Amino acid sequence: MALDFAYSGGFDERWESLHEPTDLAGWLASRFPEVDGGVNDRDLTDAKAMRASLARMALAASHNEPPAASDVDIINLFAATPDIPPALAGGSRRAGRSNARAGQALAAMAREAVELFAEDKQERIRECAAADCGLVFYDESRSNNRRWCSMHRCGNRAKVRAHRERTAAAGVGA
Repeated sequence: MALDFAYSGGFDERWESLHEPTDLAGWLASRFPEVDGGVNDRDLTDAKAMRASLARMALAASHNEPPAASDVDIINLFAATPDIPPALAGGSRRAGRSNARAGQALAAMAREAVELFAEDKQERIRECAAADCGLVFYDESRSNNRRWCSMHRCGNRAKVRAHRERTAAAGVGA
């Protein structure tokens, strides 16, 4: 989810989707149903700062470079704040608030990022091999050899291009 959040505009301004607090509220609500939807300008500013750090750290990891200390500090800061506590369904009471706040959702993503950017997992963070893409993804394949962010999009286009090149080369020699 941390990389998914970075895709909302952290890698490239063309993909910016968080213009207003309501945009962040919608993004969070679609992934954290516990979030109450109350997002203010400060939450949006904080979210964009964390998102930028996530994107820079992902790019650094995909190039086998160490992350900037300032980005590590930002992620650690968010990870140190209270996140959304787990709760069993079916009870008549809840301890604490019944709804989570935006900051708690950001903390949950930051804690995921701490695991994602652990040294033993960084080798699985890669930049898409498609020349016209540039997204960064986490390779969950068993063989750890995934090349594209999406087989349906970038992988398919690369295979179609390669097929056309082979077909054209075979046709030229005939």
